[in-house]
Amino acid sequence: METTSDNQISIEGFEQKFQSRFATVYTNDTKGMIICTLNRDYVPIEFFKETFNQISEIIAAGSYNKFIFDKRSLRTFHQPSMEWYFIHWKKDMLDYGLSEHRKLLPDIDWFKKAVMIAKDQLMEQYPSNIIKKLNIRYCDNIEEAIAS
Repeated sequence: METTSDNQISIEGFEQKFQSRFATVYTNDTKGMIICTLNRDYVPIEFFKETFNQISEIIAAGSYNKFIFDKRSLRTFHQPSMEWYFIHWKKDMLDYGLSEHRKLLPDIDWFKKAVMIAKDQLMEQYPSNIIKKLNIRYCDNIEEAIAS
């Protein structure tokens, strides 16, 4: 992975599909992977959903099985966004074959704890969720997420 002069990430074999002020999305059709890199420390839920709805269109039109979600720029944990992503978006995308999820979290202890607490609460609140059908791993960098 390399950074270009305009501070955009260039990942070998991946093509930038779109960029907004909150996120940049890359795809690799050969590997069936999508990467979403958040660009801000906070993403309002309406923009979060808008971004993921655009990603949904890409997934529906292609053949993807792995989604890499790079949240390392976040400094605010937003429970409603996570809940929507966890309960609705992942379920809808599983219907298109997207079953592998890799997540990169900010290197902030309280953020990581908030994610795990929220995940446990959602699992308890929604026991029939599709989470058991998904292959989810937390990674330290993009290279590890692509390889795992």
